[in-house]
Amino acid sequence: MLNFDFYNPTHISFGQGHIAKLDSFVPMDAKVMVLFGGQSAQRTGTLDEVQQALGARQVLLFGGVEANPTYEKLMQAVEIAREQKIDFLLAVGGGSVIDGAKFVAAAIPYVGEPWNILLTGGRDIKAALPIGTVLTLAATGSEMNNGSVITRKSLQSKLPFHSDLVFPKFSILDPAKSFTLPERQVANGVVDAFVHVIEQYLTYPVNAPVQDRFAEGLLQTLIEQGPLALSQPDDYEVRANLMWVATLALNGLIGAGVPQDWSTHLIGHELTALYSLDHAQTLAIILPAMMQERRAAKGEKLLQYAERVWNLRDGEAEQRIDTAIEKTRAFFESLGVKTYLKDYNLGQDAVETALKQLEQHGMLKLGEHQDIDLAVSRRVLEASL
Repeated sequence: MLNFDFYNPTHISFGQGHIAKLDSFVPMDAKVMVLFGGQSAQRTGTLDEVQQALGARQVLLFGGVEANPTYEKLMQAVEIAREQKIDFLLAVGGGSVIDGAKFVAAAIPYVGEPWNILLTGGRDIKAALPIGTVLTLAATGSEMNNGSVITRKSLQSKLPFHSDLVFPKFSILDPAKSFTLPERQVANGVVDAFVHVIEQYLTYPVNAPVQDRFAEGLLQTLIEQGPLALSQPDDYEVRANLMWVATLALNGLIGAGVPQDWSTHLIGHELTALYSLDHAQTLAIILPAMMQERRAAKGEKLLQYAERVWNLRDGEAEQRIDTAIEKTRAFFESLGVKTYLKDYNLGQDAVETALKQLEQHGMLKLGEHQDIDLAVSRRVLEASL
């Protein structure tokens, strides 16, 4: 096992009706900006419930945060928050809204051009406003980590940043709030959480059985519960399990002490920024091709994945790896998430454009071995056609 430091200060309040607990989590004298996405938070009554729980506190609403939160939109929130002297942020929604709130929290006190937060990966963040979240979509794990990904439309750039200063102070997880989600968002959430686990698990062995078996359990839970979430949309227990597994997939625990990959995400980010594909759609496109391309470097863990996650124990090693990759692709497809660029009317031009963006953003040494260069990325993208 590799050396590591693990830190996670987020208070999780999990259960139906827990939005009422906001009153005990948010300081009484706070001036709160509530960030949310489209009309669903209002239509479902979640926003009213939040405002009622906040009581007499000063509250300012900021809506319209996109599914891939943009720098342009979030800077509007930053300007308003500075003018109104906001001192607490509350994100109501899924990972995109929470990611947006993290950027706003860091950008409000930031000295200089806030886009530098993304260009430096968050390394120069010196201060941030406190954040709380009310989660309505199980997917990204942003409710219990220190990461965020922001898109700048004008540059067609989608970049991540991390800082311990943007860990949410608390996150309220009420699985019932996910009942009204469209099937597409539910399916995307399952794929997103699945690939989060894979990026931390499918690398090379370092004798970390705790992390491995934890990761394998999360993957098996997603394989089991994901289809049920689509076929039984009002089943509270299914949604509860799905919400918790998505949080655990990226709260830092399974990635502590093990090598991590993230190449699928970084290549996928370029496709989202260029063509506005859903984040999970890009992951479903890239991951199977990446697994195939990296089968030699990931051979030991691929065989472990085949055996422990997909119960593939018979036959030649190469055959088991092939079947495990096929089953991964089939799982995504069974959720309705397509796995080829052609499914989204994208072809060779998209490959060339994505490669140019990877080069421009310095994504030249990706993966757990830092050996995924542009030539490897090209092969992965072309295999995704």
